[in-house]
Amino acid sequence: NMNQRVLKKLVEPISKTVKSFKRSEVECLIRLFYSVVGRTGGKSGNTGLDRNKFRGILNNIFGMTDDTLMDRVFSALDKDNDNSINVKEWVKGLSVFLRGTFEEKLKLCFEVYYLNGDGYISREEIFNMLKNSLYQQSSEEENDEGVKELVEIALKKMDYDNDGKVSFADFEKAVREDRLLLEVFGPCLPTAQNCLHFEALTFRDTLTSSFS
Repeated sequence: NMNQRVLKKLVEPISKTVKSFKRSEVECLIRLFYSVVGRTGGKSGNTGLDRNKFRGILNNIFGMTDDTLMDRVFSALDKDNDNSINVKEWVKGLSVFLRGTFEEKLKLCFEVYYLNGDGYISREEIFNMLKNSLYQQSSEEENDEGVKELVEIALKKMDYDNDGKVSFADFEKAVREDRLLLEVFGPCLPTAQNCLHFEALTFRDTLTSSFS
């Protein structure tokens, strides 16, 4: 079991930065993090979930199946770019998944979609993401033509300043007008059902203690 003193030291600062969880919930998430990591990093400060472990969680717990998008979610949550999700990034990421405001989810989806870090979702990125998430069993050429048409439809709907790419301002405006466009280029948030299931399992102890 995790040392109470170490746990308390972690809970304090994380609870201050992540307001959407109660302290007891932050504690549950930290415990879960260390049980998943298996304390492979030795000192608690350097421990993290690598890409494969994190992908396993997105797949097994949150029902995500798209490898490319799971990789992108990992990169978006790995704020310090050290190829590992540390305990703070873990709690922060889950706060967006489970309790995120519309703005937080919007920002995360946009970060997942613009991969090259220039702050825009390019025509080429839209093509690759749509092809990746809508891959049908048709011939390559036929498939590509269909995807190209979808790219043009997406740009027509979202590229308000007509510069051939989607900025955050474009994305925000389009999604505010039609919430269904939030995950238009592929699923990068867990379903509400998966979130509820995760919370029920993870916060079970805090639920029972609050009713007793």
